[in-house]
Amino acid sequence: MSRPQNSAAHAPRPGAVVLISAVLVFEALALLGVAGWYVYNLFNSTPTSMGGAVFSLFLIVLVAVWLLVVGHFFFRGMRWTRAAALVWQLFMIVIAVPTLQGGVIVVGLVLLLPAAAVLLLLFTKPVIAWTSQTSGDARTF
Repeated sequence: MSRPQNSAAHAPRPGAVVLISAVLVFEALALLGVAGWYVYNLFNSTPTSMGGAVFSLFLIVLVAVWLLVVGHFFFRGMRWTRAAALVWQLFMIVIAVPTLQGGVIVVGLVLLLPAAAVLLLLFTKPVIAWTSQTSGDARTF
């Protein structure tokens, strides 16, 4: 017995979905780069608390892996990824605004502009339609 198929399930992937996924993966790779820099500094200096430094490193790597997972499943159209992407981009804005106010303009803009673009694109009709498709198999995970 075949499952009923929605004609929208075979629609082409919107460009905004590809862009959002790419930004999420880029942010994850940047976090992995930060983790590498963090490890380098752990070996070349003495942290105040080795346990705290290792825990911080663990959290950075964990968030980077999570972002890779979110980017992958967003590309595939899973519903839950919209919320995960939204929350992460809000965190990026929370970090970017004080960075800009502190006078580190380039870093602040590098943090702010992709986050703002993703936030705007998350609420466009093609993106919502892509991540809200229904077919015979549940796309929630």
